Amino acid sequence: MEILAHARIVIWEGGALWVVDATTPAAPGRSTDLHAHHAIQITISLGGNFRLATPDDHVGGDAVAVAADAGHTFQAEGLFAILFAAPESRLGRAIAARLFGGKSLAAIPRDLLADYPQKIAGVFGAGGRNENDLIALGRALSAHLAADMRADVPDLRVRKVIAWAHQQLEGPVSLAGAVPLTNLSAGRLRHLFVEQTGLPFKTFILWLRLMRALERFAAGRTLTEAAHDAGFSDSAHLSRTFRRMFGVAPAALRLT
Repeated sequence: MEILAHARIVIWEGGALWVVDATTPAAPGRSTDLHAHHAIQITISLGGNFRLATPDDHVGGDAVAVAADAGHTFQAEGLFAILFAAPESRLGRAIAARLFGGKSLAAIPRDLLADYPQKIAGVFGAGGRNENDLIALGRALSAHLAADMRADVPDLRVRKVIAWAHQQLEGPVSLAGAVPLTNLSAGRLRHLFVEQTGLPFKTFILWLRLMRALERFAAGRTLTEAAHDAGFSDSAHLSRTFRRMFGVAPAALRLT
């Protein structure tokens, strides 16, 4: 498997920050497969060039946002950062309200990002184990983008189910197991969950598993170990899910 990019990845509940260096000989001109993931994606140039496209639109520039669950491809060269935000969170809802206006792709004015691109590039360029610094910057940038925008949080019952699900990922997780938290029937909870998150419960759990596995992989575990820790059946299942949601195989990224 050829390496398309080097990346440093940090993850926290409700968000993630990737800093990606796609300057390897194999990278120029390469595009991901069409893919979709359950997170708002905000891509920021740190000196590189990129282009994001949905089946009926495309945008390039210094910073571009992609709505959650929107199918898209991504072509890039050079250094860039990707901020992911959970769309069901308060910050995610505020960011979506600020950026999209009903569209799936949106160019972001550079001044809206303040000096966060320079700060992220500086931390990345310093090298070393600076995950906490990157997490702090990712959280701060998310809050900055959401500032002054009113957004409701999901229904309390759905928030309880999400918090419970995060604690269950090493084993089987079913909607039936969450029903006692909500005082709802299984059918009503299923409908409410889709209404509040945009995804069926089973698909949402798969996304949480992927985030857990990616966190473990970024921390230095093998794909097999990461898959086991997150409740995937094996590393092949993890790789297929990763490719479907991010458009490349995990082996195409060398984590630093």
